[in-house]
Amino acid sequence: MRSTQAPTDEMLKLDNQLCFAVYSASLAMTRLYKPELEKLQLTYPQYLVMLALWEQDGPTVSALGELLSLDSGTLTPLLKRLEANGYVARVRDVADERRVHITLTAAGRKLKTKAANVPACLMAATECSVPELIALTQQIQTLRDRIKKAA
Repeated sequence: MRSTQAPTDEMLKLDNQLCFAVYSASLAMTRLYKPELEKLQLTYPQYLVMLALWEQDGPTVSALGELLSLDSGTLTPLLKRLEANGYVARVRDVADERRVHITLTAAGRKLKTKAANVPACLMAATECSVPELIALTQQIQTLRDRIKKAA
């Protein structure tokens, strides 16, 4: 028996959408991380900021926003909360006061050790090996870069 559905109907099914698979996986990952991040008193976006700062301390707010794909209206309140928690400091550039650098405090650097358990919960939940997770991450990064380039 022949299907009466047009090919377009198949393409528009929710479960056939890459965008939905990525979106729902992101939501699931955020829920998975939540208990671990609560122990650190961080939200998921704050965790991303801390990851970026642990990798490179002292970027400008604009560079950090570009790296994380966050606009200043989203990033500024995150940074203020991280500063209030004692994890970061906002420092005006002496050469150009319009530029603000974000630097880790001693407490922010110390938090890195406590955060080492966060990725382990993903490995346990996915039952993926480290090479599998690395390969998947690289595939998603390639996809992201292609989409950004097309946009």
